[in-house]
Amino acid sequence: MKTDAVIKQEGISALISKLGYVDAERFIVLINREPFDYTKWHQESLDEGLSVRELSQQAMAYSNNL
Repeated sequence: MKTDAVIKQEGISALISKLGYVDAERFIVLINREPFDYTKWHQESLDEGLSVRELSQQAMAYSNNL
C-alpha cells in the first residue's frame, strides 16, 4: 500500500507531465478554491476515456455551475 506522501507526489507528477507546471498549479488552485464534491461529480459524469486536460476542463465547468 502506498503512503499518502507517495500518492500526492505521483499525482502532482502526473498533472505536471500532462498539463505542465503552470496549468497543473492552476488545476490545483481551481479545485481548492471552489466547493467541489469529486466523488459525486465522478459518479455522475466521468468518462473513462478522457485525457487529463479534458477531465480538468469538465471539472472546472462542473465547479463553475455550482
